[in-house]
Amino acid sequence: MDEVTRILSAIEQGDPQAAGQLLPVVYDELRKLAAQKLAQEKPGQTLQATALVHEAYLRLVGSQDPGWNGRGHFFAAAAEAMRRILVERARRRKRLRRGAGCRLDLDDVDLIDEAPAEELLALDEALERLARKDAIAAQLVKLRFFAGLTMPEAAEALGLPLRTAERNWAYARTWLHREISRRDRGTAT
Repeated sequence: MDEVTRILSAIEQGDPQAAGQLLPVVYDELRKLAAQKLAQEKPGQTLQATALVHEAYLRLVGSQDPGWNGRGHFFAAAAEAMRRILVERARRRKRLRRGAGCRLDLDDVDLIDEAPAEELLALDEALERLARKDAIAAQLVKLRFFAGLTMPEAAEALGLPLRTAERNWAYARTWLHREISRRDRGTAT
């Protein structure tokens, strides 16, 4: 049994020592994901990969009933936690300044790190609507954009064949483009 899966199982069963064992095992991988997301931030960025990992980890192990079903589910939850942290930061920045309409290039995953707060918020709003319509497609976007996973890694984390994940990715990108464009025109549903 994978070490991460074993520890997650122990956490689920209420072992108070297990949460302390998890961070050393997943830290390097989580830090790598966080560093990928923050590497392209504009100069002057105050959030560091270590801080993002620690905040996401605290949210993960601090949840009342994590109920993770193995390694893939844990990293999906980590991606979601990182996404929420980045969105919350964007909302705080937005209060300080207002941006223009959303011009986020959803075809280039690496550009998410450079997205202005307004664009990140537009993506988050559209992603919430997508999750209500197609949870798998939304989860795939979260894993790709906010956890920095490659398509094969995201497909594996979701337990999907690569071709299915690629179809979901194409659908999600198209759907999000349309929703963000509607929002910019003031006709979002």
